[in-house]
Amino acid sequence: MITFLSGALRVAAAAAPPAPHPASSEAQLILAAVVGVAVIVVLITWLRIHPFLSLLLGSLVTGLVAGMAADAATTSFITGFGATEGSVGILIALGAMYGKLLADSGGADRIVDTLVSRTSVRALPWVMGLVGAIIGLPMFFEIGLVLLMPVIILVTRRSKLPLMRVALPAIAGLSAMHGLVPPHPGPLVAIGALGANLGVTLAFGVLVAIPVIILAGPVFSRFAAKWVPVDVPGLFLGTEGDDDEQGAAEAAAQRKRPSFALALISILLPVVLMLGKALGDITAPNATAEWKTILDFLGTPAIALTIAVLAGFFLLGIPGGMNRKSLQASLTASLPPIAGILLIVGAGGGFKQVLVDTGIGQVIASFAHGSNGIGILLLAWFIAALIRVATGSATVATVTAAGIMVPLAAHLSTPMVSLLVLAIGSGSLFLSHVNDAGFWLVKEYLGLSIPQTLRSWTVLECIASVVGLAGTLVIALVIGA
Repeated sequence: MITFLSGALRVAAAAAPPAPHPASSEAQLILAAVVGVAVIVVLITWLRIHPFLSLLLGSLVTGLVAGMAADAATTSFITGFGATEGSVGILIALGAMYGKLLADSGGADRIVDTLVSRTSVRALPWVMGLVGAIIGLPMFFEIGLVLLMPVIILVTRRSKLPLMRVALPAIAGLSAMHGLVPPHPGPLVAIGALGANLGVTLAFGVLVAIPVIILAGPVFSRFAAKWVPVDVPGLFLGTEGDDDEQGAAEAAAQRKRPSFALALISILLPVVLMLGKALGDITAPNATAEWKTILDFLGTPAIALTIAVLAGFFLLGIPGGMNRKSLQASLTASLPPIAGILLIVGAGGGFKQVLVDTGIGQVIASFAHGSNGIGILLLAWFIAALIRVATGSATVATVTAAGIMVPLAAHLSTPMVSLLVLAIGSGSLFLSHVNDAGFWLVKEYLGLSIPQTLRSWTVLECIASVVGLAGTLVIALVIGA
């Protein structure tokens, strides 16, 4: 197979223009970018090929059409793949370990139960948005949704609120964190590709996520409850109905779990460390004092997440009744589910490197030359949204758009590069429909029809995307972009 692929690449290279990329015309380079993205989209949407392989093939096609030799295109992809995995892959793995530990120890259950039990029925939609955001901060969207769905169903039954009033705020919290806030794969890849400051991006991301969650969650849910008046699905019921459900909930609450304070401290620990480094960089960028060195070390993303995992042993695992064997099993089980994500993220980095090495990125940058920061943010959002609608993957949309926008970030200030990450992240949430796995996950869990899912989940994602862009533009105007 390898021999065949190598031979095919040589034949393709012989057919491609032999001149190196500096001699390639702008028209040829633009054609290469368009063809490459089209190949990726067609392979994912029509042929149903895994995004990793689609990105790999699309990268090679881009390089060959742009005039690169086959071996140069391959080397470029491998270089970008390795660089991305070295910087982002480690963080994704550590985040997955921590998320699994939070779930297995009962820490996530404790946070949910504490917040929900101490609120009124009227305030429940707002609290569910907060729950979704807190749980979504360290967890992938799909994992967070699976974890929260029993809570959503249980709270809906007990509160007698419409299902949409409880479910959509929690889902909005998860979605906002997934698209806008590291350590989720999409924002991390964009941060690495564009050279953004992680602490600044994290701070801006949380700031933008607040109105996103409010408008796409509690506010929109009032309308969605009228548009989608559905019954609570018959999930997580015992054989005796609600009585058994109540008994199971009480039994779960009695099992050994970490306290709410310990679970919350554990979640916020890496965030505080990374924000501490960011504040140090802003207030004393050239300081060489020992305190600044310590802040820089502890706030390095890989170190902050490593500390979070290690601290989780004592803040979550031991208080949750986990021993060394169960801790090992939890960490081991956390990695297989993210294998595909790691490959997609790495392939996105490879595609970005091909765009850089061919000179396509510089051509794209020349078209936007003279544009202000607002124009660049709008362009980034549009590209990400277009790829999201075509492929159905927020992660693919983010990594592809970030690769295209790399040259445009070179002349931007540190805050503006972070806002560029958020514009891409907002675009990656736009218009989830039938080609998105999240669409079907929400549909099946909530027992909705396809039209009902479009009127609820799809509209929620559009609101989140547009509000995220609006929040990003407001910050850009405030800082004087």
